Amino acid sequence: MAAGEAFPGLSLPGLQELRRNWGWFLALGVALVVLGAIALGASVATTIVSVLLFGWLLIFGGVIEAVHAFWREKGWGGFFIDLLTGILYVVVGFMIVANPAATAMALTLLIALFLMFSGIFRIVVALMLRFPHRGWLVLHGAINLLLGIAIWRRWPWDGLWVIGLFIGIDMIFNGWSLVMLGLAVKKIPEEAVAPSSATT
Repeated sequence: MAAGEAFPGLSLPGLQELRRNWGWFLALGVALVVLGAIALGASVATTIVSVLLFGWLLIFGGVIEAVHAFWREKGWGGFFIDLLTGILYVVVGFMIVANPAATAMALTLLIALFLMFSGIFRIVVALMLRFPHRGWLVLHGAINLLLGIAIWRRWPWDGLWVIGLFIGIDMIFNGWSLVMLGLAVKKIPEEAVAPSSATT
């Protein structure tokens, strides 16, 4: 069987470059999995660090926007909008940096509300619209709803670890997907991806 028949649909641009650098994807994926596991083990510290990073980003962004307002836009009405926006960013950023624990609790409450409302929305849509495999949407909505209720019922005590937990889980899944991508493209024969470079 020819390589093109064994691996259909491999005319994707850049596939040969992807196969050539599969090791980098594998290494990055492994690193993200390890960092995600560390984040899960230290979810409180991960939450505080991520909130502090968000606060400092707001501060720097506000300073840059205020400087831009004075530097470029002093002669028109947008000057005050940019200046006030920059000041607001800086003030909110300093409030976050000054009390990251309270910010984490507030963000956790927002996450719980988002999960509950998105879960209800998915369940209602799945029950109102008839389409194939809508049971998966109902399951997704139910999981979101139950997770949001669980977080909300334990709030504010869970406000210090939920964000770190979510970050760790996201890093692990992202890293695992990169590991699987690297291993998958490594198995593709060289002759199967050679035609894609010839067409570019």
